[in-house]
Amino acid sequence: MATILDGLKVSKEIKNEIRIEVDKIVADRRRPPHLAAILVGNNGASQAYVRNKITDCKEVGFKSSLFTFSSTVSEAELLEKIEELNKSKDIDGFIVQLPLPKQIDQEKIIMAIDPRKDVDGFHPENFGKMALEMATFLPATPFGILALLERYQIDTKGKHCVIIGRSRIVGKPMSILMGRKDFPGNSTVTLTHSYTAHIEEFTKNADIVITALGDPNFLKGEMIKNGAVVIDVGITRVEDTSEKGYKLVGDVDFESCSEVASAITPVPGGVGPMTRAMLMKNTLLAYKTSVYND
Repeated sequence: MATILDGLKVSKEIKNEIRIEVDKIVADRRRPPHLAAILVGNNGASQAYVRNKITDCKEVGFKSSLFTFSSTVSEAELLEKIEELNKSKDIDGFIVQLPLPKQIDQEKIIMAIDPRKDVDGFHPENFGKMALEMATFLPATPFGILALLERYQIDTKGKHCVIIGRSRIVGKPMSILMGRKDFPGNSTVTLTHSYTAHIEEFTKNADIVITALGDPNFLKGEMIKNGAVVIDVGITRVEDTSEKGYKLVGDVDFESCSEVASAITPVPGGVGPMTRAMLMKNTLLAYKTSVYND
């Protein structure tokens, strides 16, 4: 049976470590780190995610602020708010929760965020630094996967890592990070996607499979080799007969893959909690490097 890579457990450890640091900061009579979030519209998943981030801030001792806008907000109004947060000496980092309504140019919004406060790690400047292996904010989900691999001491050196999905949030940065000269890293990376023919020919030869498709139960046990490490980033609501009326399902058919894999992340409780913990880690880094904390 595969080792369960418990993101819930590891994320709690990381948040406890951050809390200890924040307690020392406050004991030295300095203000705590401050994370802000901009939420546009009433997307249920986005609202829940932002609520969880506010709870995380409370747990680690950060100050948090939430700025909400209706789905009809103009691009100019949103850009004005971003500029205000960029200039605020009290706010160390902030996120603009995606997706945004169709009248808003997402690229323009991301470009408007001061890279020094871009704790999501989406700004091209931070992405470029990551690709060049320079110190910067890593996107929270890939950062969380790296932390999980590191804490469980999963050997990545010289391993064949197959990534399914090429989004700018997970797939592309993950392909860069798994190939970097570091641990976790030093892997031989294959990036696959929806146009990859006979994808199982790649996954069957992979030592590590990282899937971020959003396609429930896509990866089956017969598609991986014996002893593979499986990281499931996908999370989809699937209708069922429970009280909630749905359950959360990953890209991985957990039952069949866990019989073949050496290590596997569950959904929920795997990558998700790690993403949120690493956002806290990025905010602490922003606080420490802030020009306002000399």
